[in-house]
Amino acid sequence: MNRWHGTTWAPRISRFAGVLALAAATAGFAGARDSAFGQSPRSLAPGVLTVIPPSPLPAETYTGPMALPELAANAADLNWTPNYLAKTETLGELSRRVVLRRPIWNLEFAFKPLRMVEVDLPQPSGKLQKKLVWYMVYRIRYFPNDLKPTPKRDPFGNETFPSTTAGESNPTPRFFPHFVFTSVDVNKSYLDQIIPSAKGPIEDREAPGVPLYNAIEITNIAVPVARDTDDLGVWGYVTWTDIDPRVNFFSIHVRGLTNAYQFEDAQGLFKAGDAPRTGRTFRSKTLQLNFWRPGDSVFQHEGEIRFGVPIESEPAEQAERLTHYEGMTERLDYQWIYR
Repeated sequence: MNRWHGTTWAPRISRFAGVLALAAATAGFAGARDSAFGQSPRSLAPGVLTVIPPSPLPAETYTGPMALPELAANAADLNWTPNYLAKTETLGELSRRVVLRRPIWNLEFAFKPLRMVEVDLPQPSGKLQKKLVWYMVYRIRYFPNDLKPTPKRDPFGNETFPSTTAGESNPTPRFFPHFVFTSVDVNKSYLDQIIPSAKGPIEDREAPGVPLYNAIEITNIAVPVARDTDDLGVWGYVTWTDIDPRVNFFSIHVRGLTNAYQFEDAQGLFKAGDAPRTGRTFRSKTLQLNFWRPGDSVFQHEGEIRFGVPIESEPAEQAERLTHYEGMTERLDYQWIYR
């Protein structure tokens, strides 16, 4: 009798194999926990992380020429005709063509696939309720590619402000995130939520090898300057609950990746004596990530979530798909907008 396959050794081998399997599983879990606490940074497979590079534009470094209503409403005494200067050099005329300039910094945003996890969440009644949590793990890095308008004289003596790369104009930027989950289909928007009980399950599953911060914790971290593409950066996660199960097409808007902004003054709204900025509307430069989910409302599963806008063979069908996303005029996986 072959003792390795007979009745004498088989039960012992089975028990021994079970012990080895349990030990391997325990070691793997411990390794994941050690990695989650930053002892061994995890190397991600190619394609797991989607990187959105910054998109600084020279036009973002200035606003104008424009008339500031705060000056125009109180400039009655400034309108006069000088004897020895051009009238365009008076304060009243200069207030009608003000140019506001500023340096612009940007952060690189990268994210892992949007996922789901079930978590027991405490309720007002004091009991726990199992809920489905949508979450995204992301990375922030700061490369010295800031734009700064630097005054320069042209050959004719005119002062110009070419936008040049300023390097580290903001050596320790911080990320103050603002994530909004938006679905045009169901006409609903969801702000990100702080869910402390979700952090453990997310860390155990993702195990990035670096600390994971929620939307509040990450504001306390100064993002270091990245010197090369292997820089680890700062990692965070964002969570949502109670997402409408009917959602098929949606976008995630990310604000806080740059200090670029636009503003507009309502005509005639500002009056003398009003507080500064009365009637002024600000819009921040925002990253819009587009997704779609070819699933149903009965069984929600993360494997159904796709990044980007679906591709249709017929132009009419492709145009119809764009109506499911905010402000889309062409098929783009992501875009920078002012919102």
